[in-house]
Amino acid sequence: MFEIKYLRQNLSNIKKAIENRNADINLETFIQYDSKRKSILTELEELRYRRNLVSDEIAALKKQKENSDHIIKQMKEVAGKIKELEKSLNKNEEILNKILFNIPNIPHESVPIGKNSEQNKVIKKAGNIPEFDFTPKAHWTIGKDLKIFDFERAAKITGARFPLYFGTGAKIERALINFMLDTHTTKHGYTEVLPPFIVNRNSLISTGQLPKFEEDLFKIEGLDYFLIPTAEVPVTNIHQNEIISEEDLPVKYTAYTPCFRSEAGSYGKDTKGLIRQHQFNKVELVKFVTPEDSYNELESLLCDAETILQELKLPYQVIVLCTGDLGFSAAKTYDIEVWLPSQKTYREISSCSNFESFQAKRGKIRLRRKNKKKLEAPHTLNGSGLAIGRTVAAILENYQQKDGSVIIPEVLRSYLGGIKEIKP
Repeated sequence: MFEIKYLRQNLSNIKKAIENRNADINLETFIQYDSKRKSILTELEELRYRRNLVSDEIAALKKQKENSDHIIKQMKEVAGKIKELEKSLNKNEEILNKILFNIPNIPHESVPIGKNSEQNKVIKKAGNIPEFDFTPKAHWTIGKDLKIFDFERAAKITGARFPLYFGTGAKIERALINFMLDTHTTKHGYTEVLPPFIVNRNSLISTGQLPKFEEDLFKIEGLDYFLIPTAEVPVTNIHQNEIISEEDLPVKYTAYTPCFRSEAGSYGKDTKGLIRQHQFNKVELVKFVTPEDSYNELESLLCDAETILQELKLPYQVIVLCTGDLGFSAAKTYDIEVWLPSQKTYREISSCSNFESFQAKRGKIRLRRKNKKKLEAPHTLNGSGLAIGRTVAAILENYQQKDGSVIIPEVLRSYLGGIKEIKP
């Protein structure tokens, strides 16, 4: 979130950034209400100054036992006007804050300019795409044939786009969660946390999901609580309204949580299988860092997420998102996309983003430097490390065999009691 003064002083740059983002935001309303705010403040200052002067004058008249009724009457009128202007100022600032909360982050200068995902840039390809001497099946067909998940029964229990795992399918999901958490805590230096799966409105405002994206969330009826769309929300808000000391940075957290998304606006896209579910499991990575280190920390975060795919020996590519495809809160984002043989394409399995000070300012998270009195905002980063359901889909498709079995990646076997394959 931008401060009024910053927005006023950098209006042309922010207008250009919004244009590059292909966002539909008109800053003329801000200019109008900012001008009105200044006018109200000027009038308020004058009236308050006058009230203070006259208060002294009334006190002097009373001391001299002279009549001050006419001045007192005038001051009642001034007090009424002050009250009226204060109400007007509060309303005006509510509108200004609403405008500020809906302005997206400014893209970093290294982000390519583009209108949509077609202008994203592939910067890396890794792993070997498998070659089959048969037509590879989609993961939902493989899972059904192996009887490890059942979307029809899940729909009966809840509705469309919810998962139901059985047997080895459930075990693989759990094995992946443990494998990812173990890797990030023992090899990458993250502290594991298990946060609440329900958050309040303020937490979602802090990370940028609200007020703009409320339709994408599941709200709990009768309460101003929401099911989390990602662990980024509760984990980033661990330090909401707190001061972090420079010597404690970087702070690195990893968390497993279920995630819940209404996927409003997806209009039937990817409704089959595990790619776009209303409920899914994910392991998240969150960092709090100094501003000068944040882009090096973004590269490190990306490497941490890539390690999981490398260990699983799954082919993938890394892309940098262009300005038009960038998330609301992000200043720069890398997407990791895993290869799905049935679709003959790469699909997103992780997003790794630097939000710079955007989330910290919204959440009132501050940084205290060693030799500075003035507090500043740290930078926050997060990335999926990884989305579990999509990883299951990628394993089933890339490790499928002609006889219908699926080989278990070596790094997962110890988590599955030594099982080497799933047989029909």
